[in-house]
Amino acid sequence: MLDKAIQVHICKTFRSKANQTKVNLVNQMTSPLKPYLHSVSTSPFKIKHDVNNPSRPSINVLSKIVKQKEQSDSDTSYTPSDEPSSSIKSLHMEFTSDCSEMLEDDKRTEDLNTLECTLKKIKKNPRSYIGIPLNCYYLVNLISEQTGIPFNHILLCLKKIRLNNSFRELADDFGIDRSYPSKIFFKNVPLIASVMRPFIVPLDKELIKKTLPMAFRHKYHTVSCIIDCLEIEVQKPSKALNQALSWSDYKKANTIKYLISCTPNGLINYISYGYGGRITDTCIVETSDFSKCLQPNMCVMADRGFKHVEVYLRKMGVLLVRPPSVVSGAKLTKAEAKETKQIASLRIHVERVIRRLREFNMLKPHACLNLSLVKVLDDVITIACGLINIQDSLIK
Repeated sequence: MLDKAIQVHICKTFRSKANQTKVNLVNQMTSPLKPYLHSVSTSPFKIKHDVNNPSRPSINVLSKIVKQKEQSDSDTSYTPSDEPSSSIKSLHMEFTSDCSEMLEDDKRTEDLNTLECTLKKIKKNPRSYIGIPLNCYYLVNLISEQTGIPFNHILLCLKKIRLNNSFRELADDFGIDRSYPSKIFFKNVPLIASVMRPFIVPLDKELIKKTLPMAFRHKYHTVSCIIDCLEIEVQKPSKALNQALSWSDYKKANTIKYLISCTPNGLINYISYGYGGRITDTCIVETSDFSKCLQPNMCVMADRGFKHVEVYLRKMGVLLVRPPSVVSGAKLTKAEAKETKQIASLRIHVERVIRRLREFNMLKPHACLNLSLVKVLDDVITIACGLINIQDSLIK
């Protein structure tokens, strides 16, 4: 017995006549002539043409006239030329030149608008784009007057140092060709550094005493400067010797190392040339010209890593203040722990200076700079140090 619930009624397929169409297409290209067509779209009159009117020419007459015209044209000898005439060539050249001029004008207008927009953004917030405070924006004009560098080129160099944009992005921002920014940067950075170098103030013992922060006056009133080192990562050199000299065990990367010194109130008074990351803190103090900044009876504050510098400084009559050394397996006494804490709280000023340097993206610890930029890195960090000294004070 079959279950009716699962039975299916299958009908024979058929095609509905309502869905069947037959389109009669007429090709207008092969349709017969309609000699009596007229436009009524713009005519206010409705004119009826009489087909039987003998006054109008018939189709046969028109065809004869056309044939006679073709025969008369064929009688005249004409040899087609493969090359276009001079007039056509001149017209084509004029049209091409006009188009190219229009494109150049449009591109020039677009570049000017882009440059104007970039200059407005920088002028509105120069600290974020070029590292100069708003109240010192006139410094760009002073640099331009002393070096002869165009105003826009100075902004391009400072923006590269501050934001580390690619040269392609800088070309788009300043509306110039993509090959120009790198040439502008490498040419003008040393000149800008020569103007900014005097902003790195030399040590003045009497002036330091007058501006000494309150935290130093009780126990460390003889401190003239605080020193530390900073490293900037670069790409791996191709030569094995350069790889070994620039390898830093502390950063676990190839770096360029600098010695920096600041006064107790946070002004940078010295920045060394760049060294390979392999050099120790002691060697960089002894091989650099930092000793020329020191005078007898001065006091230098440093971290534990500079403990081997004490003998070198003592020969010049300079005292080194650093946290007590930690002997393995031995604990610090209560007085040593207190002294370590006090020195660490005062050394924080040089750490804050380094933190401001890191605001410049080219000087970040893991910037991984291209090796082509290493040759101007000393000038770049000099410019950054000069700009930091004209920013607001670290000591509030």
